[in-house]
Amino acid sequence: MPTAPHPQSTDELYQALQENDRRPYGRTRTVTAEELVDAAEQFAEPVPLVHALLELQEAYTYGAEPRKSPVVFARLLTLFDEQPDVFDERLRHMLFWRFKWVAHALRQLPEVPLASLRQWLTEMRDRYEKAGLGLQPYYGQAYQLAAHVGEDTTLAYELWAARTRTRLSDCEACEICERALYHLTAGDDERALRTWEPVLAGKESCREEPTRSVSYALLPLLRTGRTDRARELHLAGYRGCRRNPSMAQEVGRHLEFCALTGNEARGLELLAENRSLFGEVDSPLDLLGFLTGVEVLLQRVELLGHGELPAAGFAGRTWTVAGLRAEVRGRADDLAARFDARNGTTAHTDRRRARLDRAPLLDALELTLRPRSLDDVAPAAPVAAPAARTAAAVAESVPELIARARALDEQGHPDTSACWARLRTLVAARDYTHPDDPAVGPLVRLRADLLADEASRAGDKDEFAVAAGLYEEAAGLYDDAGLPGQAALARASALLAAAEVPVEGADATEAKAAALTAAHASIVRLHEETPGLAPHLEARLLRMRATALGLRLQTSGSREHVAPVLAEVELLHAFATRHDVVGQVSGALLLRASTYALSGDLPAAVSEIDTLLDRLKAHGPAWHLPRTLGLRGRLQLGLQDAQAAHADLTEGLRLAADWPADAVDAARLHGDLAQACMFLGRPDEALRHLTRSAELDLRHGSRTDAFCTYSNAAQLSLDLGRVEDCIALLDSLLAEPDVTAGELDDRLVAQLRLTRARALHAGDDLKAATAEFVALAAESAGWDDDPGSHAMIAAETAVLLGESGEFGRAREAAEQALAAHALDPRYEQLSNCLRELARLQGQQQGPDGLADALAFLADAGRVADEARAAGYEARGRSLDSALAYEHGRVNAYAGAYEDALAALEKALALLGEPGADQDHAGEWAECVRLAGAVEGIYLERPAPALTRLDAAVARLTALGHTDETEPLTSLAARLRDEE
Repeated sequence: MPTAPHPQSTDELYQALQENDRRPYGRTRTVTAEELVDAAEQFAEPVPLVHALLELQEAYTYGAEPRKSPVVFARLLTLFDEQPDVFDERLRHMLFWRFKWVAHALRQLPEVPLASLRQWLTEMRDRYEKAGLGLQPYYGQAYQLAAHVGEDTTLAYELWAARTRTRLSDCEACEICERALYHLTAGDDERALRTWEPVLAGKESCREEPTRSVSYALLPLLRTGRTDRARELHLAGYRGCRRNPSMAQEVGRHLEFCALTGNEARGLELLAENRSLFGEVDSPLDLLGFLTGVEVLLQRVELLGHGELPAAGFAGRTWTVAGLRAEVRGRADDLAARFDARNGTTAHTDRRRARLDRAPLLDALELTLRPRSLDDVAPAAPVAAPAARTAAAVAESVPELIARARALDEQGHPDTSACWARLRTLVAARDYTHPDDPAVGPLVRLRADLLADEASRAGDKDEFAVAAGLYEEAAGLYDDAGLPGQAALARASALLAAAEVPVEGADATEAKAAALTAAHASIVRLHEETPGLAPHLEARLLRMRATALGLRLQTSGSREHVAPVLAEVELLHAFATRHDVVGQVSGALLLRASTYALSGDLPAAVSEIDTLLDRLKAHGPAWHLPRTLGLRGRLQLGLQDAQAAHADLTEGLRLAADWPADAVDAARLHGDLAQACMFLGRPDEALRHLTRSAELDLRHGSRTDAFCTYSNAAQLSLDLGRVEDCIALLDSLLAEPDVTAGELDDRLVAQLRLTRARALHAGDDLKAATAEFVALAAESAGWDDDPGSHAMIAAETAVLLGESGEFGRAREAAEQALAAHALDPRYEQLSNCLRELARLQGQQQGPDGLADALAFLADAGRVADEARAAGYEARGRSLDSALAYEHGRVNAYAGAYEDALAALEKALALLGEPGADQDHAGEWAECVRLAGAVEGIYLERPAPALTRLDAAVARLTALGHTDETEPLTSLAARLRDEE
């Protein structure tokens, strides 16, 4: 099937060639290029065919299909020999440039004899000499062949490097890379890095650079102690080569870098992202480099004892790390042997062996905001019971294990879940035989215990409907086991879980409060109707009664709901104290403190917490300390004492390290500590806590909470200017299986993608950012329940399209934004968008774009009118003064200077005289500056312009806004110099 309509004229052909040139390299572009060559052959003119063949050779070269590139070039060379006049200076230059492409393609094919490679270089030299061209490019290719073969490299390097560059020499960036690789091969890391610096610093670049150089420089940077630089370049460099068949070797070197820095889990993640390269890379040399990097990674993972982990590999089957490594090793060994046989050396086998024998350079280098170990990516396994604390150590026999689990459960001990998890695994085994022991009880009781634990974990993940069902099932089994007290507790838990199921609709708050009221009444009845309760069971029922009312208070915020909670808390506290149920005593005190906090009495809450902390330190239980310190930290945040909050939360985290993270809610401690850090002006520390909070939630199965926290972390990293960190984090999240399968909330995923698109824009990847914004705008157009978000996304999309010069598409996106804005106004965002589009069009197109730019400003004017009528006040600049200023700037771009000056005068009138506010003074000064430039330079009226500028400088200086005067004094000096 053709990928584009068949061109019917040469004009259509050239247009199709231009459109194809904008496509990324890959099969779509290559197939289209092949079709366009077929189309070009229908025309009698040879020039269109030359252009089509050049496009096809480029598609083959950068699409990693080296076998086909020389064939196309042979056709071009024949056309040149037969009709040299067809080739103008530009086409002739391109033809001679691509001799190098063919030399490169032939080196990548082990089936091409070495003699043929040398013969091609002789052909290149003869053609260059005949055309009167300098031979430096030829000697460059001769050196690259010598380096490939592994013989006579020093002489070949000197013959090339000593020669003067010509118009046909490789670009500066590529030549720098070759020079650096020569020094790297010689073992001189420092000299190689000095040579690379212009490329690594972004001063020299091309289509392949700095991505290629970065991949080679990573290990030398580590060996010379520049770990931060290596980390930074890995993040940016990997993004430049991922999933690109023509950069498979570069991908392989990034995988190797992960393997040698303790980032094996990230390496497996990147391998999965590049799985397509196993089948898309047609270049044997590129494939060899890629497979060797893959093997370095897999070898390291297997050495660490994770050979059974799943790994992404060749299509058609599933792979483990060990199985894929064996397959990769066989294929890569064969490729290296074929190249060495062709070249008559052992260079490729030796280089491959050197990479595989390289020891890790660092135990652990934190590459991303989401550092993970191989244990984190392993398939979920039953939680092993902890052995660190002797008091909670799990016994070996099943009866002892059951007794330990029940004893820990009675205490509310954090290790309870680990014991139940171990028992769950044992009971599920086919050969499980339940102990015939009266102390253990029947199997039905154990199954009820396991169901109750499973329900509790579901509730911790906010899966309340699931929890309610499991508790009801457990209650029935407890009835069968003859345990009415346990059955009553399970039913009470089911009632509370059912009341917490989210309610939709306008009256959701009232409905949930009513449900909790009903649940409390039902739990009270259960309590009263169940005689003979053991003290620990009765205390838990009392705790649930208080909790139900506490949740009602949290839901309603009503002061009339405070006293009932405190009354239930007093019952619980008195009962637990009388029966010495230690955990419920502290639970009652914690509920009392929380109730004071919810009622707004923060000092009383802090006082209660202080009392509880003293008791916990004296009597325990110790595992309540982290949560209690966490609550005190949150209370201190409410009291605006971020320093005290930070201290409490830090201590809570320190103590939490002694217990399972989910049992002491370590994720929340990290999240609250991030908030405290932000208040204290420590955003980098906050970022670390946010990512740790998210990862703990992820491990615990609270995936929505985790992704929300990660979304906040990504936005914070972007705000801090850590663009590559932001992109790497989001790339990792968006590759999660439930995201790719569409199982995560689509709006949350859209938010992650939106932040990523903004980060790409901030990282100057306009093409990728625009593509993502366009896709998001198309998706959000279907959000009938949230037109405001679509308005903002479409507005940002329009601006990026404008930056790309695609003003037709920008207008379409702006119209979408305006239509959505009509349903859910976003005055400031739309005004900013439309003004920026006008500026971009005026700046890029000058007088030709004035009409369309003014149309954008007319739309912005209507938005400002709507905002004024609605009583809306902008958080930033005034919409009216900003609009007048933009009219001035756009008219100035178009050369309509009188109109520009009039608009700027209006902006100054709207702004009024500056005062103490620095932002207002800055905006006013910029209006004066532009008015002065238009009047003094373009309208050639320096006298009034200087009067304006001098008066403004005096005014700003008197107000103390000295920084704002600098551009004005600079302009005034220029005008005086020109008088």
